[in-house]
Amino acid sequence: MPAAEPTNSQEAGFVAQALRNRSFLIGFVITVFIAGMALLSFFWTPYDVTKLIVADRMLPPSATHLFGTDQFGRDVLSMIMVGARSSIAVALVAVGIGMGLGVPLGCWAAARGGIVDDLLMRFNDVVFAFPALLSAIIITAILGPSATNAVIAIGIFNIPVFARVARAGALAIWPREFILAARAAGKNRTQITVEHILPNIANLLLVQGTIQFALGILAEAGLSYVGLGVQPPMPSWGRMLFDAQTRMMVAPYLALIPGFAIVFTVLGLNLLGDGISDIIDPKLRRQR
Repeated sequence: MPAAEPTNSQEAGFVAQALRNRSFLIGFVITVFIAGMALLSFFWTPYDVTKLIVADRMLPPSATHLFGTDQFGRDVLSMIMVGARSSIAVALVAVGIGMGLGVPLGCWAAARGGIVDDLLMRFNDVVFAFPALLSAIIITAILGPSATNAVIAIGIFNIPVFARVARAGALAIWPREFILAARAAGKNRTQITVEHILPNIANLLLVQGTIQFALGILAEAGLSYVGLGVQPPMPSWGRMLFDAQTRMMVAPYLALIPGFAIVFTVLGLNLLGDGISDIIDPKLRRQR
């Protein structure tokens, strides 16, 4: 039989387990906080991040500027808020590209098998042979530095990740009895994949999505650090780190604050992914 539709009791059970899972709770709170800060930046920031006030340059943290100001007099807190928007947007779209193209490819390979499966896996092996960040740097260097090209570069290397996860999950489902019953009922591979395979591997894809989202934020920060990601005047956490590296002795907060923002966000997403994984498969929690 195919997986049953979630009932109210099942949903309540998930919520109850989530409330008892420390990793999920901490990760969820951190993720919601960062996402809320990014959303708020669309409507309000303490100061205009595009306005340069040379008279206020390099002010230390104070009541007026909670995180201080940079070498151009821009408020660091405002830049952190807008930078969160940039990082989340790039990572989210890149994960969407990877999932939108990788999942169908992985499911197709699992459904077809044979030469199609072999060719896709060999292509994945070739892509994985190159460091993802280095390859993203090469792509953005060729296409030109911009947020759009950063999304494309990171998204390309999410495709084989989701393809491999989807294929592995689908291969475990295809021999099941309810799949055999669906085939006996006359359903083709596409119908079976959409109606039975995808609902049963959605949890795997959700967990992998949180992991790739965290890696996407790191990749965006890395590309912006070398000048190939989000371009000025739009703030980026990676760009803030680059600009601060020559001022560590004078104003260490310029590097510490965006660095902490990156670590804090990635930590929250990883904890959220671990929590979801524990709730979905309690065996993993016992193995840890």
